[in-house]
Amino acid sequence: MPELPDIVVYIEALEKRILGQELEGIRLVSPFLLRTTDPPLASAQGRRVRQLRRVGKRIAISLGADQDDELWLVLHLMIAGRLHWQKRGAKITRPRGLAAFDFPTGTLTWTEAGSQKRASLHVVRGEAGLSALDPGGLEVLETDGDKFAAVLTSANHTLKRALTDPRLFSGIGNAYSDEILFEARLSPLALTQKLSRDQIGRLFQAARSTLARWVAELRSETGPGFPEKVTAFRETMAVHGRYKEPCVRCGAKIQRIRYAANETNYCPHCQTNGKLLADRALSRLLREDWPRTPEELELLTKKS
Repeated sequence: MPELPDIVVYIEALEKRILGQELEGIRLVSPFLLRTTDPPLASAQGRRVRQLRRVGKRIAISLGADQDDELWLVLHLMIAGRLHWQKRGAKITRPRGLAAFDFPTGTLTWTEAGSQKRASLHVVRGEAGLSALDPGGLEVLETDGDKFAAVLTSANHTLKRALTDPRLFSGIGNAYSDEILFEARLSPLALTQKLSRDQIGRLFQAARSTLARWVAELRSETGPGFPEKVTAFRETMAVHGRYKEPCVRCGAKIQRIRYAANETNYCPHCQTNGKLLADRALSRLLREDWPRTPEELELLTKKS
């Protein structure tokens, strides 16, 4: 699933291409994609793009003459959704093609691999409508250590669950949570309310440095082009997707925990004092604290 660094680079690439441009047409071929009926999708056509914004792992496109007349298109790619910038009027290729958004400068197409259609498009009015789709997670790159600590310890979850809960932290998912925990030298199953102040401080710094580093790396990789190689598995990642490969820090074999449709990768030497995370107590903890699918977490609504 595209996470904060990927979404930031998507938005930056889109800003260069569609900011200030008129949305000439929307071609929707997968009816499941649109999750709202009021305002109608057709009402977005003919409007100009005012701004783009990241809302967690969502891409929000503002359309309208001014804030009083504002509509937002909110794109949630979920796990297998991807965006592509093509020549104006580009065809939608089935079965992966979901939709196309036509601009004078080109066409933004939206695809989704696989048979499970999870991506979603919402059309909402104004800031209030956009806010209703925001789970409310803290922006790690825009906060301080005290606020981070308060959110982290607001409930007693495993670190993996806490970092990927969109109501707690914005834009962090399966891949970058693995990288953050490796950088902080912390177990994915450590409980948030049992961390020391030093451990929380390390986690905060690791979260900020990891996200900032990957934003910079993906920007450099994309250059002036459009991000077409968005993936959760990158060769230069330290632990994510590197099961049984040697740790880049100590050489120990990377291990993983699997529970239902979830997976986390870690170095037992660097993160768990040499302990392999697999026993009956672990299974019980996972049942109580981990969702069965990544989508369960992603669809959580704002905390009341």
